[in-house]
Amino acid sequence: MKKHIQYNSTARSTGRTVVRANQPIKTVNSKRKLLLALIAPLLLAFLAPATHAAILQYDAFLSGPNESPPNGSPGTGFATVSYDNSAHTLLVDVSFSGLLGTTTASHIHAATASPGTGTAGVATTTPTFAGFPLGVTSGTYHNLLDLTLSSSYNPAYVTLVGGTVPLAEANLVAAMASGEAYLNIHSTVVPGGEIRGFLTLVPEPSSLSIVVLGGAAIAWFARRRTAV
Repeated sequence: MKKHIQYNSTARSTGRTVVRANQPIKTVNSKRKLLLALIAPLLLAFLAPATHAAILQYDAFLSGPNESPPNGSPGTGFATVSYDNSAHTLLVDVSFSGLLGTTTASHIHAATASPGTGTAGVATTTPTFAGFPLGVTSGTYHNLLDLTLSSSYNPAYVTLVGGTVPLAEANLVAAMASGEAYLNIHSTVVPGGEIRGFLTLVPEPSSLSIVVLGGAAIAWFARRRTAV
């Protein structure tokens, strides 16, 4: 009596070996799972709330052409402003040189109507940052502002954004995050500001690494699909 062998309708016989038609689907699914595993950290990095970061660093390149209106000052500068959202402090580091005039004041201004352009009133301490080097054409500055103190702000700014120090901090931080805050150095030659630069968020090294790895994973998967 002959035995009848029943094959699955999705399989085909090739002699002694049965090759199932759904095998390529399994391979594709495996590749998709691998891709998701590789880019999942990238997605989480972008979706994670900003509040998880303890310190946010902003950099600014200062120059005359960055002013509004632009000027021809040969002066240049660089500023790093670090916001600690746990301690509620703002660490300000500035270096500058080559100014046409001598310094009269320096502040952070916020918030402009559009990111990276326009002008705004002074948000931080007036008439200038405490201890900022005045009467010079070059120098460095380092100071820590306590954003829970009213003395860290321009009183007019506090009034403008709602009248309380917590609102002043929240609005200043939001302006920096949206690219609507700039650091300005005023001088005797250009009283309105000789050099300035908009504060730009610097990605954390870990986040940058995740972005690079995620991009590499996507490129690898794209090449594999093309090869197949």
